[in-house]
Amino acid sequence: MAASVLGCEHYIRSCLLRAPCCSKLYVCRLCHDAKENHQMDRFKVKEVKCSICNRDQKAQQTCEGCRIKFGEYYCDICHLFDKDKKQYHCEQCGICRIGPKEMYFHCVKCNLCLASDLRGNHKCVENVSRQNCPVCMEDIHTSRIGAQVLPCGHLLHKTCFKEMSKTGAYRCPLCMHSAWDMTTCWEELDKEISQTPMPTEYQNSTVKILCNDCQTHCTVQFHVLGMKCSGCGSYNTAQDGGLINQEPQ
Repeated sequence: MAASVLGCEHYIRSCLLRAPCCSKLYVCRLCHDAKENHQMDRFKVKEVKCSICNRDQKAQQTCEGCRIKFGEYYCDICHLFDKDKKQYHCEQCGICRIGPKEMYFHCVKCNLCLASDLRGNHKCVENVSRQNCPVCMEDIHTSRIGAQVLPCGHLLHKTCFKEMSKTGAYRCPLCMHSAWDMTTCWEELDKEISQTPMPTEYQNSTVKILCNDCQTHCTVQFHVLGMKCSGCGSYNTAQDGGLINQEPQ
């Protein structure tokens, strides 16, 4: 029998999980964790209750009473019941991921499933998904929210990345590397600086800077609108010390 449309705000399923920690019935672990002062271990779930015929039974995809499917998709490791989203269980991640599987690969160093177009095209950061999102400080690895892979290799929740972008912030909160291609912005800043000369007393002033994008240390012309890295052309730089070579007034 096909799956019945029941469940919660998180998952479409026709059963309740009996929490192994407190024996209470919840549609999913997220509903449990929102109500209780402890977390449900999804891997230890042994029993479910059919939402159609109310039969208690071992965790399985099909009800042994009314034969309803508890979910179009079922993982007997994660005990995940849901509608079909082309999910697959990744042994290396240890959890289920939304697929289809052929469009993803598991990066061993990052210890995370990534889109196939990132194979050989991303900066690896060891066990990067085991860190919390630096914006909301919530878990990334097991989150139902997708991860945004930044050029530096660090991860943010996609939703957090969008909200951060709206504020005008353009740097990774962890390492300060630019979070996307800023070439167009730097070209606009070049034009603005060329049209905005500094006062005479500052025109020969220079300053030491550190580039957050290429890590180059260099000495450049000081300008209040920004200091451009002589290595990569980025304006994502930090001043290192005060003004130097300033002509006497």
